[in-house]
Amino acid sequence: MKFLRVFCVIALVAFLAVGAYAETQNVKVSGDLAIRGFWRDNYGDMGSFASQNEAQQAFGQGVPGAVTFRNGVDRPNSQWFMSTTELQIDADLTDNVSTCIRLVNQRDWNVARSTQVDENAMGQISTLGSGGYGHSRAYMDDPNEFAVDLELAYVTLKNFIYSPLTVSVGRQNLWFGKGFIVGANQRMRNAANFGNYMYSPAGGQARDNYKPLSAPEYTALNAFDSVKAVLDFDPWTLTGIYSKIWGNSIQADDGVDLWGTNVGYKFDSYKGEAEGYWFYKRDQQVKTYIDIDSGNEVHTLGLRGSFDPIDIVSLYAEFAGQFGSYVGDPLQGNKRERVAGALDVGGECRYFTDKWAWKPKGGAEFIWYSGNKPEDRGVGAVNSAMNRSGQYNGWYPMYRGKQDSLIREYIGRYYFSATYPFETDRYYNSPDASFQNQYQVVFSGSLQPMDSLKLTSNLNLFWNQEAYRGDMAKSCGYVGTELDMGATWDYTEDVSFNLAMGYFMPGDAYKIRDERTNITSGDNTATDVVASVKVSF
Repeated sequence: MKFLRVFCVIALVAFLAVGAYAETQNVKVSGDLAIRGFWRDNYGDMGSFASQNEAQQAFGQGVPGAVTFRNGVDRPNSQWFMSTTELQIDADLTDNVSTCIRLVNQRDWNVARSTQVDENAMGQISTLGSGGYGHSRAYMDDPNEFAVDLELAYVTLKNFIYSPLTVSVGRQNLWFGKGFIVGANQRMRNAANFGNYMYSPAGGQARDNYKPLSAPEYTALNAFDSVKAVLDFDPWTLTGIYSKIWGNSIQADDGVDLWGTNVGYKFDSYKGEAEGYWFYKRDQQVKTYIDIDSGNEVHTLGLRGSFDPIDIVSLYAEFAGQFGSYVGDPLQGNKRERVAGALDVGGECRYFTDKWAWKPKGGAEFIWYSGNKPEDRGVGAVNSAMNRSGQYNGWYPMYRGKQDSLIREYIGRYYFSATYPFETDRYYNSPDASFQNQYQVVFSGSLQPMDSLKLTSNLNLFWNQEAYRGDMAKSCGYVGTELDMGATWDYTEDVSFNLAMGYFMPGDAYKIRDERTNITSGDNTATDVVASVKVSF
């Protein structure tokens, strides 16, 4: 029945598209199907929890086995398949008016979800939380497996009011520059997402914007509900946006909003381009129990530029600073000042590309996200939360779309380590999160043995700026090494095969014993292997 429902939706869309085509003579139907197979070792997944009860137990009690990504706790390895199906309809209604709709189904193959049920004195199963006699585990089909999501739905108005202005309204993609600040609308897993189980035993409902995938970083849902206006004064471009990221209810002021402006300029020579931007995020998710404004206000101002000093070399750089306020704990006694920074500098060399048959390319990149010094997180969680004060210097990742590694990139976002597990009394949910307090050096290269085959590799080196824990002397230093390799084979113009392999080798920052969890992290390597086939039409 679920598959039949999806088929009927697609058939209805196709029927409407045929009708629209008959009237406008300018409708395009496109889409793609991607099938991925995963194999992971020393790498537990946080794609979804079986029930709120399990999430509460794992988050509230800090059970590391439920949230670890290495060391073989719980499941040392896992294998599964995932499919992503996308169908898009683009229609030009007039010369200046067009629309775009994109439907997505993404799912792990036939995954049953574990849930807890209550049993009464007669051994009969009753509803969860009804005060039954005992508890047992059961399995049920995932109700979202064949769900169809609306990824894109927007209208574009060209020459709106006057010729240089283009306005687009609806659910659309937003990407600026290299996606360092704004590129993908994926929600982090943090205390705000799940409710605060440490201070409220009843907890709250999980509200992620992706379906429960075992590998949520591969979600196809990255769009923003937004209004975008573009003034094109070639070579100048001025863009303004407003996006409603999330809202709990009509009356409660606890949502997330994003405003931004971007000014870009393209030079006549050296393939040069430059842009300056300001993005403002107003985040009211953290629920405070003390009478202070719960707003996390993040003003991000930055500059980006790139050029080719010679034909075989490309250079780029981007620097951004953040200002505003920080509220990270429900019991925080005062709103803290936020001051942070980030830097991305790199280049690519193509000297041998035209000289050797395999067209080699090489590049290097340096990335820095500022971090905050370790704070007192003693046994008295209430007191330690109230006493945390002073300037907060941790970088906020905003909606970064640019990703540079397969594994480390998502620690603190979707996956958590045994040494530094999930913490419910932090807005930034783990000390070793990859999106702040980090220096990263990336060496990249690619070869093309055949026109249809491309080989790539990245060597990532990570350090932290500040210690992850104040009571752990060795938690400051080398975080780890990650080697990522990939191969893409274009079987035809429409069909491609891809193999991606990632290996993260923990550094000295993980080889310590955590007195709170009594876990010593070793040098076990986390492995991620993803094989995929993609068909586009």
